[in-house]
Amino acid sequence: MMFCQACGAPNTDELEFCGRCNQKLLVVSGGFSEEAGGFDEEQAEESFSFDEHLLERISVLEEAVKRTAETVRHLFTALDKQERNILINQSGLTTLRELLESKRVLDRDEWSEMWEARMNSQLHTLEKRERFVDVKERIGALYRGERRPAFVRLLEEAEYALFAFDPERARLALEGAYELDDANYELAYFIGETHFNDGRGDRALPYFRRVLELRPDHYDAVVYSGVVHHERGETERAEELLRRAVHLEPDSFLANFSLGAVYADQGRLKQAVALLERAVEIDAIPQARFMLSSCLYEMGKLTGAIRNLELVVRHDPAYEEAHYLLGMAYLDRKWNRKALDAFRQAERLNPRKMRYQDLVRYLSGQERGPLPEVGEEAGRWLEKAQRHLSRENPARAISCYQEAIGLDPDNPMLLMSFAMACLELNRSRESEAMARRVIDLEPGEMLTATACATLIEALRTEGRFKEGNRVGQDLLESSESSFSKTIAYYEIAYNLAEMGESLDQALDYARRAVDLAPEELKQFPLAAVGWVHYKRREFAEAVDYLSRSSELGPSETNLTKLGMALLAAGEDEQARGIFVKAREIGGRGSIEQRMMECLQDSTRLLARVRQGSH
Repeated sequence: MMFCQACGAPNTDELEFCGRCNQKLLVVSGGFSEEAGGFDEEQAEESFSFDEHLLERISVLEEAVKRTAETVRHLFTALDKQERNILINQSGLTTLRELLESKRVLDRDEWSEMWEARMNSQLHTLEKRERFVDVKERIGALYRGERRPAFVRLLEEAEYALFAFDPERARLALEGAYELDDANYELAYFIGETHFNDGRGDRALPYFRRVLELRPDHYDAVVYSGVVHHERGETERAEELLRRAVHLEPDSFLANFSLGAVYADQGRLKQAVALLERAVEIDAIPQARFMLSSCLYEMGKLTGAIRNLELVVRHDPAYEEAHYLLGMAYLDRKWNRKALDAFRQAERLNPRKMRYQDLVRYLSGQERGPLPEVGEEAGRWLEKAQRHLSRENPARAISCYQEAIGLDPDNPMLLMSFAMACLELNRSRESEAMARRVIDLEPGEMLTATACATLIEALRTEGRFKEGNRVGQDLLESSESSFSKTIAYYEIAYNLAEMGESLDQALDYARRAVDLAPEELKQFPLAAVGWVHYKRREFAEAVDYLSRSSELGPSETNLTKLGMALLAAGEDEQARGIFVKAREIGGRGSIEQRMMECLQDSTRLLARVRQGSH
């Protein structure tokens, strides 16, 4: 006999389910005495021992584990099939790309650029979708108006648009829902947060203000509003809001960091250091630690600055500004060899050989080959882009450039301006693509030479020196003017110097560039000659030519190289003065930029902000 583990009723061995309660029979608990003369429920319950009870429970758990294991096995099988399907699709796409490339229908770099851009866009939209799914029910629950069906329909439309990777349509639907319920603080905050993360702080601010009208202690809105006000130059309001944020959440990284950044921008270094040290204790991301190091350096606390900067470059070896400031701190400590190594690392990470904006200014003053004009509407977008670029708002600048190019896609001046902006923002792939489009348009020798220079610099940024030299040689062979030949000789000389190859030929090319260069551009080939001498370890000659270049047009790049040459030549004090001047000219990044980097650095930080009010 088998006793049911649920009701205790006896069942014959042949049965799989209990005849009384229909539960699956799992444990054979013992025999049933026929002499008992039938089933006595009370006697059956008393006959159950504690051990039998445990056996029954274990059997139930075993069955549950068995079912779970079976489910996991099915999931692994499905996952394996999905992985094979993805591999098959990837193989098909690769084959298609190679076929189109062989037919000269498609360019590999353009394909990669568009693929990466689309992937980043969709990942960003996916983050928005996940965030919206989290808050959708709360937004709906807050609605108190009389047009609820229309409100819900707009929320559904926004969700469908996000699932379709159409963030613009989702934004319009959410703004339509907000018009139906402007007292919905969750909706207002979500729209404001979306604008903020897309680099549109001015458009985000009204929504954050509305949130604070409805919920004055809404931590997230307080922090973001403070950052936007600081970015707009409204320091007092920014400080007021961020102090409130610190009061609301004393252990929040972003509140402490943002208020510390405001104090640093005002020169209130002692207060800034206290807040930034607290922020770094909470979350030691490189941007926050770098800002703390900058404040310590300005206060003359070299030990603390060096310790923090060494931690920054250990965790983020590509942080160019940290290497540069570390070199300055080493130099102040008279650790010259360490200083030179740090400056070399900074120069390697951010070469910026030539200020190509100077080329455009030079071209605009030439009589031969008038430059193409930009249409009125596209020109307005171009002005907005350059304004955002000057304010160090790269996301918005790129968006405005794209709007301008969309209106006039074949205008070489627009494409050239966008290519140089991308180069300045370290978006070398986009810069390369735009420069190649300019060259394909054949806009005339002067603009073609400028596009080739930009293309070579973009390739150099990625370490593709030989490919850049091929572009330079093509330009040299097709050149007729001294301007184009200057650019070609200059760029090839710099690439050879960077590779450390054929330094004699590099020096010859650099000197030819000096002989051919018009006076307005003489500083660049002079700097090239000086840099080749530096690579040849001829430091006295390097100091001479780099000094002459800096006298004609001081720039952060040339002054940094001059400082390195002076340091290598043993002129420590003079080198320090040059490095200080280079840092002043370059600005080494703005407080606002670092704040935005910290706020938009990763979903980890954004999640930390959101947790502050929950």
